[in-house]
Parts: sequence; C-alpha cells; structure tokens
Amino acid sequence: MNNHSFIQVRALHRHFQMGAEIVHALDGVDATIEQGEFMGIVGPSGSGKSTLLYLIGGLDQPTSGEIWVDGTDIAALDENHLAQYRQKSIGFIFQSFNLISTMTAMQNVEFPMIFARVMPGEREARAKHALEMVGLGDRIYHKPTELSGGQQQRVSIARSLVNNPDIILADEPTGNLDSKSGGEVINILQRLNEEEGRTIIMVTHDQSLLAATTRHIQILDGRILSDVRGRYEQAN
Repeated sequence: MNNHSFIQVRALHRHFQMGAEIVHALDGVDATIEQGEFMGIVGPSGSGKSTLLYLIGGLDQPTSGEIWVDGTDIAALDENHLAQYRQKSIGFIFQSFNLISTMTAMQNVEFPMIFARVMPGEREARAKHALEMVGLGDRIYHKPTELSGGQQQRVSIARSLVNNPDIILADEPTGNLDSKSGGEVINILQRLNEEEGRTIIMVTHDQSLLAATTRHIQILDGRILSDVRGRYEQAN
C-alpha cells in the first residue's frame, strides 16, 4: 500500500465462465474511496457496477487483484474472516429489500445482531432506534406484506445500520420504488452520510440520484470511464 485511502482496489479483475465464453465483468479496475464519501457508481446493465459492489462487500471474490479496506486486503481473506468482515464492517441495502416475510419489521432489523451475538434486550433497543431513525417507529410490529415498498426499503436501511458498519453498500436502492418513495430513501442515505459521516457506495442506473452523492464513477465493460468529485448537476 502506497497510501492510506480507506478503500483501495488495485488491478481488480472478475471473470465468469459462460459456456465456452469468458465474461470480463471487471477488467483491471483501480479506484480509491475515502472515509465519509458518498460514492455513486453508474453504468448500464452488465457494465460491472454491481460486481464491484459485491467484491467490496465480500459477497464475491475477485479472479485477481487487491481490495484494501481500512488496511486489510479482503481479497486475501478466507471465508470465515470474510464473514466476520461482512458482519462488522458492511451494511447491505438491496433493490429487492431481502426482508423475511414471516418476521415483523423489528425482527428483520434484529436479525443481523443475532449473528453478532448481541444480547436480546440490546437487540430490541437498537432495532427500535434504527427504525425510528428511518421514520418507522410506528410500524415496528408490521410484517413486510403490511408495508409499502418504500417502507420495506426503509426497514432494510435500518437493518443495514444496526451493527454500526463502517460502510453501507446500496445496490439500486430505489429500483423497485416509485419516485416519491425513492426520493425518501435517497434523502435518508444522504442524511446518514452528511450527519453521521457514513461511507456510502451506491450502484444505480438512474443518473438523477447522483445529486445526493459527493463523487461518482462511471463504469462500462468492466472499466472505469470517468471519476467525478462533487455534486452531480443534471443537464436540463
């Protein structure tokens, strides 16, 4: 390591075998992300943006290259240490919410803390606080089927926060939402970044969402085309 960036990926490759063909999902990506940034990653479907997100999150491992997060090359970790990294350092927000339908909002938010061996009383208090933070203090005993799409995504944001992760990874967080609900979700993410200093990396194909970010990169065919710091201003 020749610098102290919070996240640094170096010569990152991820190849998939598709029949007789090898797909280069990431083809030699180099990037750094500083602590407290709200990074947007944009690109068309199949460009490699979600692959990059999953590699940083330890959900997938690269074909080759390095992924340094706070001084540790997570690409070199075994599955047990990767699981610990995901549990302690990463909060995930997915397009499809990934809530458990038989559980209440409170139970869904508590779920990651079970694996972190948080005691039941503290689990309940932290889950309630996280749901109140995203404006769902009056919905804690509702199941996902009793909530709107926007409310379900807010439950998933609360769930991503309860283990106090260093990094929040959001994969198309507004992809299944109407524009009003999507705007509320983006406002919550922006608030978490600005008021709490959370490092957020968000994949999206919707360039208008980049107005909330502090920096964005564009990916095409597994390579970074551009890296722009500052707020995104959409042309009229």
